Amino acid sequence: MLIQGLKYEHASEQLEISHWELRPSEHWGVFIAHAHSSELLVRIFSGALTGGHDAVTEKPDVVGIVSLSEQQRLLEYEIARDETDFQDHIDYGSSVENLLLEAGCSVHELQELLELTDLTGLRTRGFRQLSTGETRRLMLARALATHPELLVLHEPYSGLDVEHRQRLTTCLNDLAEQIQLVVITSREDELPACLTHIALFDERQLSQTITITEWRQHPILEQLTALTDTKQEVWLALSRQYETGMSVPDPRVTMNQVKVEYTDGLIFRDLCWEIKANQHWQIRGPNGCGKSTLLGLILGDHPQCYCNDITVLGMRRGSGESIWDIKRHIGIVSSSLHLQYRVSCTVLDVLLSGFFDSIGLYEKPSAKQLHIARDWLNALEMSQYEQHGFRQLDYGQQRLLLIVRALIKHPVLLILDEPYQGLDYLNRRLVMTVLNRLAEANMTQLLYVSHYEEDRLSAIHNYVDFVADPNGGYRVCITEEQ
Repeated sequence: MLIQGLKYEHASEQLEISHWELRPSEHWGVFIAHAHSSELLVRIFSGALTGGHDAVTEKPDVVGIVSLSEQQRLLEYEIARDETDFQDHIDYGSSVENLLLEAGCSVHELQELLELTDLTGLRTRGFRQLSTGETRRLMLARALATHPELLVLHEPYSGLDVEHRQRLTTCLNDLAEQIQLVVITSREDELPACLTHIALFDERQLSQTITITEWRQHPILEQLTALTDTKQEVWLALSRQYETGMSVPDPRVTMNQVKVEYTDGLIFRDLCWEIKANQHWQIRGPNGCGKSTLLGLILGDHPQCYCNDITVLGMRRGSGESIWDIKRHIGIVSSSLHLQYRVSCTVLDVLLSGFFDSIGLYEKPSAKQLHIARDWLNALEMSQYEQHGFRQLDYGQQRLLLIVRALIKHPVLLILDEPYQGLDYLNRRLVMTVLNRLAEANMTQLLYVSHYEEDRLSAIHNYVDFVADPNGGYRVCITEEQ
């Protein structure tokens, strides 16, 4: 595949590639310091973006794509054919096996593909019942079902637990013997051993192509880390400037003998947990164990919160409390929220919606709220995109906006479920550092989910761990700092 003389510019998107040849025997890693380039690259490889006459030539006939944007499109397709309103039970979407068959997998190949991606036990599970990590594995399986000559993976490890990241690395190294790979990532440790070359992109263009040996000696990571220092001070200054000083009950959350169970099995039971003022917690466990379910119980988004003994910010679930009375003190960042944020609204409105806990903006903001939102846009270096549509931005820019949307009202509790998904290297480092410093200063309380050991925040000393129970479901182990 040859890309040369490619120039593309539209709205917030810009990309230039003077010359990049990907020979069939080569496997490429693409390291993205700035997120702006990554979504455009996916579209170039998929054929959705040509970048000019004859800019892309010798492209393989079948290209498999695994990306966050493809995952988003599949969700929208599944929502469009939701038939819950026409039947007497909830429609959780197409089953895993049907989604693979629709993608082109033959019946006799199905079992092998399910085993390769560790989806055998989920073959009859509906799409919208899958966890983030399970969905990522499904997207890989769907791409492989097309029998690609070239497999392009954008942040393929995102959302996977430790075991499945290791399995994916083994899988990619094995696939490299049959399929050409392009792995686009913002994490320096997510480059499998099969890769032979690295392409480095800055904010607008392909800046360098090097061998994997040259990459291991490259000083770029030290250079990039130094760039985050100034930005984090701006973020922290804004957080201090607009601090609200709200007073809420202590403990923040109390759960007594909480149990979650579905018709097809137990998730967890006997959970007793208390979140006291100024405590920060990390929630850990494998894909599908119930981490997001636990957060949904706190937020009131999970229906079983009302049949359990749960008190949040002094209000007992099921006692007639308004869900908005609770949510106005809580900020949330999650893959689920990102997928749900499909409404047509501007970049500025996304930030303003954080004051009202809405997806989209349906209330008139005050002059002060407008001023705060514009200050944050300036800090994000996105002021020029104020009136652009949210969905015109690439996935990483969208995620950065949703993080600030959660921070903008200075919540008492800040719930972060895999917050860095889709962020480039610079912004991941920036957000991680800011979150840690906010926690150290007790400017908010963190409930934090991440599968990466390197994402551990030094300000967090309390842990909720999900451990498989031999009798079914998971045991929840609480480790609280004394």
